[in-house]
Amino acid sequence: MKLVVAIIKPFKLDEVRQALTAIGVHGMTVTEVKGYGRQKGHTEIYRGAEYVVNFLPKLRIEIAVASDVADKAVAVITATARTGQIGDGKIFVTPIDNAVRIRTGETDSDAL
Repeated sequence: MKLVVAIIKPFKLDEVRQALTAIGVHGMTVTEVKGYGRQKGHTEIYRGAEYVVNFLPKLRIEIAVASDVADKAVAVITATARTGQIGDGKIFVTPIDNAVRIRTGETDSDAL
């Protein structure tokens, strides 16, 4: 099992969700986060005053998938979240040692 964590632009969420559902990924956790990478923020003008926005709004998507689906999920997220602009995001894949469904006690792949 793998945990796929993707940091994407907020307006890409619906596209990514639909694409993941199409390949059989039915559950995800989405968190609103702020951060920066190479983009380093930007400046904005508000009421005539210029100020720097250091942390940009992003969404963090977490999906737990079977190991054989992880590469396909990464490819789908990459294709649907890409805008070609700086700040498109990152994807991290880590192994999951154990998973338990609280309601039934099912473990590992059955818990997904």
